[in-house]
Amino acid sequence: MTGDDAAAPGEDVLRAFGVQGAVIERLVGGRGLSWRAGAVVLRPHDGPAETDWRAGVLASLPDSDGFRTPRPVPTTTGEWRHGAWEAWEWLPGQADETRVADVIRAGTAFHRGIAGLERPAFLMAKDDAWSRADRAVWGDGALPRDPSLDRLVEAFRPVQAPSQLVHGDLLGNVLFVDGHPPAVIDWPPYWRPAGLGAAIAAVDAVCWHGYPLDGLERLGDGVPEWSQLLVRALAFRIATLLVAGAWGSDDVERHAPVIDAVLGRAPRVGTLDAS
Repeated sequence: MTGDDAAAPGEDVLRAFGVQGAVIERLVGGRGLSWRAGAVVLRPHDGPAETDWRAGVLASLPDSDGFRTPRPVPTTTGEWRHGAWEAWEWLPGQADETRVADVIRAGTAFHRGIAGLERPAFLMAKDDAWSRADRAVWGDGALPRDPSLDRLVEAFRPVQAPSQLVHGDLLGNVLFVDGHPPAVIDWPPYWRPAGLGAAIAAVDAVCWHGYPLDGLERLGDGVPEWSQLLVRALAFRIATLLVAGAWGSDDVERHAPVIDAVLGRAPRVGTLDAS
């Protein structure tokens, strides 16, 4: 369930995380599922393995001049979860999808900070639309058939950049506030080349937030294999909509000029890299 129909955390949840009696308010973003209770943000967790892993990583990840992250809040008994809920430190700031270059810069700093982490085992077991689409785009599973997606698949070429953990949804999940580094929040982890995070932010910006198509090139300044990462990023977003049954005629029209722009810099022929 998402949006206004989603239930607020109950008193037992507030008590478990030590914020009983706090006034709670629904937060903008987070699919309408996140709630602020004083200095704590409460949200439904993503399953024990992923939730506990991410909390353990971000509890000790050093901030830098380029980014900061909220810290996980344990329950009064020291756990990272209570029932269906997890809790995080509330950080002030606002997302700004028009600041694409700044979002990418913060994401690059975040990816440098997590570059040494090993691939967690739970990633291959995830079974949502995003995870299935991601694996298929990178050669591990069948892609949906659709004329728009087929155009991008024809331009797939092998990517040589090494994989690491990345944030797969940066654009709306970087908060800005004066006097502090940007805050990177709501981390959905993927094991892909570090530049993919920037490429997904770039295609999201042109598809949904009016960023000019002719700015795609400069957003990838210094990112290895940028043209191919844009192809993969756009294919991932389209494949996710197809897997979720949410791809319609309006989406075809919205994405068509972006596909044209991306393919203008991509090789004309190629095969899916199954590595």
